[in-house]
Amino acid sequence: MTAERVERIRQALELAFQPERLEVADDSHRHVGHAGARDGRGHFDVTIVSAAFAGRAPLARHRAIYAALGEMMTTDIHALSIHASAPGEAR
Repeated sequence: MTAERVERIRQALELAFQPERLEVADDSHRHVGHAGARDGRGHFDVTIVSAAFAGRAPLARHRAIYAALGEMMTTDIHALSIHASAPGEAR
């Protein structure tokens, strides 16, 4: 199930942002017993580099990612760590 979730997250973000770089990691195993893990939703870490983020504030980038993930934010994802940048930005 987690590999499927990672792939669904990856597909949604690739479709929305055509990233130069995209890494999606499932960190759910590190949160076993956590309240959010009890209902079956997962903890994920996303690193994404896309021209779509150029000139956008960090909060706007995060909101765009949440919007791209849509319903998954309430059905599959409990926590999402986001590292979003535009090409050429220092990381």
